Amino acid sequence: MDTYFLSRLQFGLTIAFHYVFPPLSIGLGLILVIMESIWLKTGNALHREMTKFWVRIFALIFSIGVASGIVMEFQFGTNWSAYSRYVGDVFGSALAAEGIFAFFLESGFLALLIFGWDKVSKKTHFLATLMVALGSTFSAIWIIVANSWMQTPDGYHLVTLPSGQVRAEVTDFWRVVLNPSTLDRLWHTVMGAWQAGAWLVISVSAYYLLKNRHIAFARTSLRIAFTVAILASILQLVSGHRSAQLAAEHQPAKMAAFEGHWKTGPAGLYLFGWYEPPTESKDSQVTEGAVKGGIAIPGMLSWLIHGDASRPVRGLEEFGQDIPPVNTVFQTYHAMIGIGMTLIGLSVLGVFFWWRQTLWNKRWFLRLCVGAVLLPQAANQLGWFSAEVGRQPWIVYGLMKTRDGVSPHVRADNVWASLIMFGVMYTLLFVLFIYLLDHKIRHGPDDPTTDREDGLHPLQGDRAAT
Repeated sequence: MDTYFLSRLQFGLTIAFHYVFPPLSIGLGLILVIMESIWLKTGNALHREMTKFWVRIFALIFSIGVASGIVMEFQFGTNWSAYSRYVGDVFGSALAAEGIFAFFLESGFLALLIFGWDKVSKKTHFLATLMVALGSTFSAIWIIVANSWMQTPDGYHLVTLPSGQVRAEVTDFWRVVLNPSTLDRLWHTVMGAWQAGAWLVISVSAYYLLKNRHIAFARTSLRIAFTVAILASILQLVSGHRSAQLAAEHQPAKMAAFEGHWKTGPAGLYLFGWYEPPTESKDSQVTEGAVKGGIAIPGMLSWLIHGDASRPVRGLEEFGQDIPPVNTVFQTYHAMIGIGMTLIGLSVLGVFFWWRQTLWNKRWFLRLCVGAVLLPQAANQLGWFSAEVGRQPWIVYGLMKTRDGVSPHVRADNVWASLIMFGVMYTLLFVLFIYLLDHKIRHGPDDPTTDREDGLHPLQGDRAAT
């Protein structure tokens, strides 16, 4: 395996590990704001204790996310120096903005969020909660800006340096920020993060109900989390549709790979299948690439993209060698959609049971909810995988091939050594994270008032009644 493959493998593994945590931070940040705002409005102690419990979980997630994110960014200089020289003026400005406007905002208020409960006023503490939630979302904004520019570059020009080297320089910062795919990809990413946070809360709350612990805490948490989950899952469907339309417009080879669409013309929408690339027979006859063993809805892809089932969609045949590994993209894309539809179904079912006041007694459904915490994470990972592999062989779409972005003087054995080191470190870090998360969940909220629906201590309730 050469330096190019190993560098891609290392970056893919490190960013996949890192991306377990930011969606949870963003999603939990929103839920913390909702819970604490209800406490401010009602004065119900239950919502205060709920917020305090999930703040502890948030702090753990944030700390692991920061540690893994720093390593990821260093690789731009170590493994991808040619890419960094080419787009450093553009890419660096977005990463700098992420540090200035997001990371410092989030980390600056985090201490107040964790330790300021009895030291500052309610409104000041709520401001800290709001700033931490906004900081986590701002972080996503600038990372999406940087990545979206790689997908649909805009607001730049190419400059040839005296050394003969070519690099991209910013001509319009706001066109860089608001490049054609930024807003839709940001919305799609944030909705996935909201789902991840909501289903973590749902999973833990369902676990408490199954164990008959912290009943009031679990029921109230479920109500809030299912509200976020169903809203995010439906909006995710809408944003995903728009993102696919943008891919068809700006990255047609990626869109064709999503559906294994070989020949330009009206295209169907596959529910599943297996893509087989074109082959050349002994008599030099070349077969077309095709999806085998699948079920497709005729004309549906054309209708979703153009609003007309008879309109043509550009096929893979037009792009020669500049196409991604199609079957990999096809499978990850369809798995992502399948998980997304499953989450919509579970969210709708959960809200229905809640409305019928039977959610707390549906033990089979609560067991599903405990395990469903993995589904948003899987969908987020698969979505990024299909998006990033789908733009290959380009690291900056239409401008720079991925192979040309690798550091020219890094050897394969160097990358092997760092890959093994990161693998060991991240394995230990993940084990530590799971251990601490499990410990906090098993311990549960500290205050015994959370075992009552009204949030009052049993004695307080008796005194109130008398």
